[in-house]
Amino acid sequence: MCGIAGWMDGSGSCPRHTLRDVAERMTATLRHRGPDDGGVWTDPAAGVALGHRRLSIVDLSPSGAQPMVSPCARYVIVFNGEIYNFQQVRAELISRGRRFRGSSDTEVILAAVSEWGVVDSLQRFNGMFAFALWDSVDRVLHLARDRAGEKPLYYGWIGRSFVFASELKALRAHPDFRGSVDRAALSLYVQRACVPAPHSIYEGIYKLPPACHMVVPSGADAGSLSPVPYWSAREAAEAGVAAPFAGDSFEAIEELGSLLRDAVRLRMIADVPLGAFLSGGVDSSTIVAMMQVEDSRPVKTFTIGFRESLYDEAGSARRVARHLGTEHTELYLGPQQTLGVISRLPSLYDEPFADSSQIPTFLISELARRHVTVSLTGDAGDELFGGYNLYRAGRLIWTTFGWMPSALRRAIGVGLRSVPAPLLDLSFAWLSPLQAQLGRSSSIGDKLHKLAPVLIGAEPELMRRVLVANWRDDQALVLDTATAAAPFADQERSAAVGDFVQHMMFADLVSYLPDDILVKVDRASMGVSLETRVPFLDHRLIEFAWRLPHRLKLRGGSTKWILRQLLYRYVPRALVDRPKSGFAVPLSLWLRGPLREFGEDLLNESRLRQEGWFDAGLVRSLWNEHISGRRNWEQPLWSVLMFEAWLQEAGTPRPAHRTESALAPA
Repeated sequence: MCGIAGWMDGSGSCPRHTLRDVAERMTATLRHRGPDDGGVWTDPAAGVALGHRRLSIVDLSPSGAQPMVSPCARYVIVFNGEIYNFQQVRAELISRGRRFRGSSDTEVILAAVSEWGVVDSLQRFNGMFAFALWDSVDRVLHLARDRAGEKPLYYGWIGRSFVFASELKALRAHPDFRGSVDRAALSLYVQRACVPAPHSIYEGIYKLPPACHMVVPSGADAGSLSPVPYWSAREAAEAGVAAPFAGDSFEAIEELGSLLRDAVRLRMIADVPLGAFLSGGVDSSTIVAMMQVEDSRPVKTFTIGFRESLYDEAGSARRVARHLGTEHTELYLGPQQTLGVISRLPSLYDEPFADSSQIPTFLISELARRHVTVSLTGDAGDELFGGYNLYRAGRLIWTTFGWMPSALRRAIGVGLRSVPAPLLDLSFAWLSPLQAQLGRSSSIGDKLHKLAPVLIGAEPELMRRVLVANWRDDQALVLDTATAAAPFADQERSAAVGDFVQHMMFADLVSYLPDDILVKVDRASMGVSLETRVPFLDHRLIEFAWRLPHRLKLRGGSTKWILRQLLYRYVPRALVDRPKSGFAVPLSLWLRGPLREFGEDLLNESRLRQEGWFDAGLVRSLWNEHISGRRNWEQPLWSVLMFEAWLQEAGTPRPAHRTESALAPA
């Protein structure tokens, strides 16, 4: 795994030394992604410069160094990630007469492109990647990103120059960068706690969507570019639902086990030490069990624990590790370690990001990096096999209200919105089982307020959108949003997958997973030069998971039923059958205690008014309610705090004074 950056001069008269100097300046900001080596390649005649920072994983020799030029000299590539099936692709290329001087997957990409072209090669690759490839014959730059969106790739225009990079900090290093905050993206951020693709926090800078390829001709302009999918999650989901797996439950478990073992085996190929994150839950335990089957030596596993028992998973992980015989390391965290990490978050993430599990993710990455260079994770098991509590809650809610006439649902929704949340807490205490499924951090009253728009809109597809949103109305918080951004990007449009819970799962696969989970893991791990690999995101597994009948995912009161059956072959169910808790931190308590001073500083009312991004009175009202203990506003407040911390770090110019809104929060 590495970091890439580069640019195409739009003036047509940039000297070689300027091309190189700018590319070196951009690439230097990515040293954490590639501490082992770096290089820059330029073509002054075309005005192109490509930069690379290397974290050596496969083929540690100089023959794997980048930028890499193809033997025919037509192509030059900078590549971030891994092609897991590169050995099979290499063997096929050798059979067709291709020769290789080294053993890296980068060289295989160049040979494949030379043999089959870019798009056909992308469809052959099984991997996580983002790359930029210059074609000196056609004078075009190719950008591409892996199917699931594991590896990041930003692009856009700075003046007349086209730029790209693994992280925004590299684009900010361009001497002409003058970033302006995109208020539409800010509106999306406060809803989602992350900035979803294709947006970035800056106007004119974008994320290449997952599974897309884009051609940038020399001399191109912004209006001429359009990312084109080479694989479609929607098509995979719809095809799977249309032609479901025909075997029985036993055969489905066998097929899942075979696919997952192969996905894990491919992701264990490395010339450096390798381990795994282990929470003790179903997903990570399954991955570690598969790894231990593949390796005769004890797998190195890593766990983060918390002193607060409600949030601590370390004991469960320890018991699983002991059963599987891994070499286990754990670290217990308190507020002081958290304070140390928070100051690093704006630099790590480069744009506002407010999934608070970013903190333990960074700390477990830091712990693992002391022992290994590569770590496998259990991410994506929830999205593929129905693991989130929200899916069960969604089914329960729609079973409760879905049969009602729309007029009655609307009346109930309007009524719920009119009653203060604390009063709803008292009135609906009998719904405590539902509260456990909806999440431990919000009250029943808060959740019922979020449910109200679903009932008013009478659209089951709205359920996930509303229940996961931080704010009922983003314009109640973000000032001067003349045109609110569409709440969901194009790739989030519903797929024809039948059951509304499967609609929720699909939306998570194409939005929450790449925009939140994978961003969190990539930035946290690469911040300490650790490569993470996600076996569940093997595209063969994604396609198979959508072929599985829904009853094999959610059965009775059990989530991820089929995955659990597979895991029980390796780990006793008593060790892993427990309520799902996620990788959460006791943020609500910490904001009232050790993080209170941090919050008071960034949420100072006069500061917020002067900046002009948020309704300062609204923010302070939530803050006062939270620290008093009357309400739990941890997630909305964390979103504002992370934007303010990022703003302070990035030094983004403040907008003109805005008039504040009087709308109330959700």
